[in-house]
Amino acid sequence: MSNTKWVLEDDVNDWVKHQLESIGLVKNKTYTVESGMSEYMKNALAGSAKTERKTNFGKPDFQIEQYDIPVIFEDKLHVKKLINETKDGIKLDEKSVSSYAVNGGLFYAQNMIASGKYEEAIFVGVAGDNAENVELKVYYVFGSSTHPKLMDKYTTLDFLENKSTFDDFLNDARLSDSEKHKILITTQAQLQKQAKTLNVLMNNHNIPAAQRVVYVSGALLAMQDVVTREGDFRGRGLMPEDLQGSQMKTRRDGELIVSQIANYLDARAIPDRKLNLMMSSFDNAIQNDTDRDRVIDLDKTVAKLLPEKASVNKQIFTFIYENIFKSIDGTSGHLDIMGEMYSEFLKYALGDGKGIGIVLTPPYVTKLMTQILDVDMNSRVMDLATGSAGFLIASMAQMIDDANSTYGRGTTKATEKIKDIKEKQLLGVELNAQMFTLAATNMILRGDGSSHIEKGDSFNLDDPNLYEEFAPNRLLLNPPFSFKENGMPFIEYGLRYLEKGGKAAIIIQDSAGSGKAVETNKMILKHNSLIASIKMPTDLFQPSAGVQTSIYIFEAGVPHDFDKTVRFIDFRDDGYKRTGRGLTETGNPVAMYETLVKVFKAGTHAKLGAYSDLWDLNKQVFDDQITDAGNDWNFEQHQVIDYTPTEEDFMKTVGDYLSWEVSQLLKAGE
Repeated sequence: MSNTKWVLEDDVNDWVKHQLESIGLVKNKTYTVESGMSEYMKNALAGSAKTERKTNFGKPDFQIEQYDIPVIFEDKLHVKKLINETKDGIKLDEKSVSSYAVNGGLFYAQNMIASGKYEEAIFVGVAGDNAENVELKVYYVFGSSTHPKLMDKYTTLDFLENKSTFDDFLNDARLSDSEKHKILITTQAQLQKQAKTLNVLMNNHNIPAAQRVVYVSGALLAMQDVVTREGDFRGRGLMPEDLQGSQMKTRRDGELIVSQIANYLDARAIPDRKLNLMMSSFDNAIQNDTDRDRVIDLDKTVAKLLPEKASVNKQIFTFIYENIFKSIDGTSGHLDIMGEMYSEFLKYALGDGKGIGIVLTPPYVTKLMTQILDVDMNSRVMDLATGSAGFLIASMAQMIDDANSTYGRGTTKATEKIKDIKEKQLLGVELNAQMFTLAATNMILRGDGSSHIEKGDSFNLDDPNLYEEFAPNRLLLNPPFSFKENGMPFIEYGLRYLEKGGKAAIIIQDSAGSGKAVETNKMILKHNSLIASIKMPTDLFQPSAGVQTSIYIFEAGVPHDFDKTVRFIDFRDDGYKRTGRGLTETGNPVAMYETLVKVFKAGTHAKLGAYSDLWDLNKQVFDDQITDAGNDWNFEQHQVIDYTPTEEDFMKTVGDYLSWEVSQLLKAGE
């Protein structure tokens, strides 16, 4: 190709075409240009147009769809337009997405994954000045796409030549469990950081602490494209530029946001009772205070995001759009978005939430507990104190993964099964109106798994037949610890409705297992079996609460056999240290959580391979019997401490004695 200086982006496109054709790919057969993509990919990209105009789907410059996962290209004229990034990662503001190849490619990949049609994607950013000065970067994206994996050893497109070369690339690129876990933790930390800044912004504008997280959840719903359950596109999501600061009734910024939420929920066919409960929360949090629609000076936290004065509602909406919506659109399915926001806001709410015992479970723990219970695509999972739906989100992600692995991603059977999972196999009950709204929103943002998120008293539902009709076989709980007996009655009640042989897990203050919940524990053991007790880190819920907790695991419908043993595991050192600033790794937490599942299953016989040095199984795992007293369920009550002296102990004692003898002889000779 000529070394002539390129003057158009089409020159870069021609270079890419030449590279693809030189390795045997054929236009419109093995690769396509812009709108030549399949309808499936068009639907996955719906709503991702990088500017507000024209179509409702984005257009990468090239696409390859013949392999297991999609490959897309974004090209830009001039090498300096390859990437715009900071120490925090690739920037996803509108200007960066529109102007830089890698940023645009990431934006498309993020939208494709967020659509639910893909779980992983590859994008290639290409930028150049002439044929001798071209740079490209290849990225693999899984789940949370704000931190894609740069495949920096791939500097050409030869890996696309055939299925064999592509499979080699994919094996090299696919994330390990460790990398996936780090994505979850990194995304969680980013979300917490943005929540902290948003909290300051909302406080500066006098948004009551109790309204803040509902405001955020409503704004996120308003930003979604309005699409029916059948996939029919009705209109794009609300964007910051749609809020004009109008003072006309029905055109105020707050009313536009709430109206968009109503349109979205209506299109998703949310039942009237649930819709009315949710809309009442959103009305109160977003539009009832008309002072928030007055145009005022910009807060310093949004000064760089807006060109001129704007209403409070627009300032807050813009911050959420730029810093949260864009970054969580492709977030790992295990992350509890609303829960993370709620937990951060809780720190500034003068004890609101802590006083009623609402402390939400970290996402890596909800994931762990679904793994311990072997949640799969046929599970029917129930949570009677659902909070912001963290356990249901982790369960849904694991169930969907299993369906895709069993039937193949995108197959008719997988699609039908995933639809059933979201609509029929998840049940959550929440009494607190605000938390109910957060849970329902959280599940809706994941493709609407909210069908069975119920508002009500778990012990006295309006529909008394709900539990029997749902027929759960898995129960996951983190009950409010201010409830009587630390919340143990929640799991006793839930176990009544679990099918025989079903599994249940509760994370709870471990005083519940050492005397504070004797009455309920005795009732549980009459009809169910305690399988295991896992002692969790003391700082697990820091900084929200500093309490010692344990996870108790049960088998439903099988009275406890006191001649059998229960597995007790010490997991107090999980490799993390938690402070107000977030998580710090003090060991190898990814491996610890991965191996804990093996230790739960096999005890001291667990085969831990390269991670065997992380555990001292003979000191951290004990299989022991319990009594029917209901007060001996915790690890330290069964811990066996070996007082037999070792040879090293003996030699030290002898050495100490001889030293004493010598000192006495020296004194006697003085």
